Amino acid sequence: MDTASAVQMVTAQIERDRDFPVELTQELVRIPTVNPKFESAAGLNRETDAQRLVAAHLSAAGLTTEQHEVFPDRPNVRAYRDGSGDRSLVLNGHIDVVPVGDRGTWSVDPFGAEIHGGRLYGRGGYDMKAGIAAAIAAAKAIHDCGIELAGRFEVHSVVDEEAGGFGTKGLLARADAPSAVIVGEPTEEQVMLCQGGLEWVRVTLRGRNAHTGWRYNDLYPQRDSADRTRPGVNAAELAARLITAVGQLERDWGCRKPAHPLLPPGVNTISPSVVQVGAGLGADGLPATMTNPAITPDVAVIDFDLKYLPTETSAQIRAEFEDFVAHWAAQDSWLREHPPVVQWELGDLHFPAFDTSPDFPVVDSIRRQRAALGKTTEITGFVAVCDGAFYRPAGATPLIYGAQGADAHGPDEWVDVNSIVDTAKVFAAAAIEYCGLRATPR
Repeated sequence: MDTASAVQMVTAQIERDRDFPVELTQELVRIPTVNPKFESAAGLNRETDAQRLVAAHLSAAGLTTEQHEVFPDRPNVRAYRDGSGDRSLVLNGHIDVVPVGDRGTWSVDPFGAEIHGGRLYGRGGYDMKAGIAAAIAAAKAIHDCGIELAGRFEVHSVVDEEAGGFGTKGLLARADAPSAVIVGEPTEEQVMLCQGGLEWVRVTLRGRNAHTGWRYNDLYPQRDSADRTRPGVNAAELAARLITAVGQLERDWGCRKPAHPLLPPGVNTISPSVVQVGAGLGADGLPATMTNPAITPDVAVIDFDLKYLPTETSAQIRAEFEDFVAHWAAQDSWLREHPPVVQWELGDLHFPAFDTSPDFPVVDSIRRQRAALGKTTEITGFVAVCDGAFYRPAGATPLIYGAQGADAHGPDEWVDVNSIVDTAKVFAAAAIEYCGLRATPR
């Protein structure tokens, strides 16, 4: 039997068993797996329970299954069928989800997994338990049809993607990387071949404390006598100036740097996302006092979410940002003597960029299967970041493909039911065509 016939057999099996990936998505949504780094409460952080369910289904699909804790009570699942490493494929997904937020903004139970009008509602259904369910359904159909793949085939269900990708990084530290990976993030059934890099960078500015009753002494010329109170330097105002300057750098990057053909122009942004200002630098690197407006603040800590292009490297972008901050500070007499401190990988977060060629064989597999489903394929890029970032440095070629839906991280998150089934078909076809066949089906 050739690969085309094997694909036809397996996709027909998925169609016959189409309720399986949908019902599995529902089961997974009904097990709350909110990342405990964002919210920890009774019943919300059940990643172990969800991963136990994932592992059971993957074992039933004939894969060797392992679980390893990345953090206490937060295990990864790695399931694999041995084969050649030269044409090995991983289907990757994350089991953790973001918090529900204000439940009053939801029209359905966030963990009810209700289906209305062909849409499956619930936190994490779209981002991205549907992707995990589709990967399991693909593995199950390959097993049910007796297909033996020549290349190693794996499914990775990981924790902590939403907080920095530490699940996938932990898994790759224990296992050989594949030659290819499909990350099943929701992509509206578009093939996404690239993503920019992401850095969390902190800039700390130091001013000088003073009493705000003497603010006029800080701002206006005074007689400089021996008993003059030393002028304060307001770190909040230094921060405002830096934020404005970095905003100009952001616009310069967006206009000056050639846009990636698969991404919107200006996707390389520098967002001042967290600003903390106060008096005294604490041992944790943050202002010690932030509740007394009568103190001219001497510490400002600004955390930037910095995204760079797939064609750039972290080393390049770090050097460029640091050079800008140094030149900005050199324009001010105080900052020349008290230069800003730049700290990278805040919270150990760092997502490298990747840029996969449209000629990569898995892309053609996806195109062919989607054509068989009567659909055209759009090739584009991922404007956010995902765990594909960590497979590329390990030696794997990543791309992103997943189901249709909407409202990830928002109220009434939903995923299209038919799209879950079609995604499973695409995953199965890609696995068969990329890994190749080793034996005749039973």
